[in-house]
Amino acid sequence: MRNLFFLLLILLLTSCTKQDLGWFILSPNNVEGLTNLKFLLSGLTTTIYISVVSIIISAVVGFVVAIPSLAKNKFLTYINIGYVEIVRAIPLLVLILWIYYGLPIMTGISFSPFVSGIIALSISESAFQAEIFRAGINSIKKAQWEAGSSLGLNFFKRLRLIIFPQAIKNILPALGNQFVYVLKMSSLVSIIGIGDLTRKANELVVTTYRPLEIYTFLILEYLFLILIVSYFVRKLEKKLMDGDDN
Repeated sequence: MRNLFFLLLILLLTSCTKQDLGWFILSPNNVEGLTNLKFLLSGLTTTIYISVVSIIISAVVGFVVAIPSLAKNKFLTYINIGYVEIVRAIPLLVLILWIYYGLPIMTGISFSPFVSGIIALSISESAFQAEIFRAGINSIKKAQWEAGSSLGLNFFKRLRLIIFPQAIKNILPALGNQFVYVLKMSSLVSIIGIGDLTRKANELVVTTYRPLEIYTFLILEYLFLILIVSYFVRKLEKKLMDGDDN
């Protein structure tokens, strides 16, 4: 992925001199290009913010949804399975459109585009987070549960004091990878007017009629973001592995 980033960067830089391709509209050496660059980059904060908020909310919801799957009660287990399967079956784009356009008609409750985007991303991602939490917690041996039970701890105390501190090492790297996924999927919220990176690129294409140059720059923006996140995720995985070795 890193090699692909540099390849695209070199392509962009070497093509800036070709006026027929129109790379000059993104060149910082002229007023128009500098203005366009600032406009495109203005969506960076929105993309990061909506991704971070969505991943936090989805992690909380996912953890709550994962708890019933740990119970011996089949009814509670079916609640977990039903939620996960139904939510994962709904395309994110459809969910965004339904929450923003359909929910007000059905219930009379409406949200701003920004809130609607966060709700849709959080719900969609929570199903995947629930499976991550379930798998991480189930990776802990049953003997740990039994040890907590022998100490007189109830289910939630065993989960909080014994199981979850051990499972978090298996869960955190997977959550980091899901953050990369959310970053990419956040581009879909542009469909309801949120001024993220993709929305800014679409608006600039309409005014400049230069889709190749602008969407190439958009790819570089997402690549840059995702490479940074991936770097820290790998660092986290390495740190956790080194901790296990020690």
